Amino acid sequence: MSLMGRKMERIAYRRCVTRIVAGRFGGRRLIAPPGQLTRPTADRVREALFSALEAQVGLLDVRFVDLFAGSGAVGLEALSRGAAHSLLVESDAKAARAIRDNIERIGAKGHALLVNAKVSTTLAGGPSGDPYDIVFADPPYSLGEDELAEMLSALVDRGWLAPDAVLVIERASRSPEPRWVQGVTGERQRRYGETTLWYGRAALAPLREPRQAEG
Repeated sequence: MSLMGRKMERIAYRRCVTRIVAGRFGGRRLIAPPGQLTRPTADRVREALFSALEAQVGLLDVRFVDLFAGSGAVGLEALSRGAAHSLLVESDAKAARAIRDNIERIGAKGHALLVNAKVSTTLAGGPSGDPYDIVFADPPYSLGEDELAEMLSALVDRGWLAPDAVLVIERASRSPEPRWVQGVTGERQRRYGETTLWYGRAALAPLREPRQAEG
């Protein structure tokens, strides 16, 4: 790539900017590569999400998962508001680079873990430690309902969910309700213009022992 090409790539990479809304990192700017693959959750939607989570379960010392993490804004917001650990899963290389930069930018090393891999692959392997209290997923709007149901099944089957864990799925408002699977109960939805947040709750106790990844 030419020098001019690299310069333009760097400019494009830093063009999309969002921020931490509240908490100890409140107001810190975050970067995200532009494009359809990284569609940062709007500030007002993120504020509504975390207000609901704080009222419902609290965020202090929780273990949080941000699937299809994009810039990592949601997972890092959780840390800012008191989460003990945030796992950020993102397959796109440019987005993952932005997440690494953002973790450095706000000083969240040691509390944020980035996995640069497909969500389906990551979930199939099961968690490396304790299960998670809150799972947020913002899949591409093009993700089909069957694939979304498979993601939910993997969360249950592979032992990702702590008892009574909260799940939140961000979808286009034109999309149907997710097909909740055995072990997760759909509770409510909140619409914000073209975006809808769907809230679900895991069972109080696991329905079965987590399945081990094959091989």
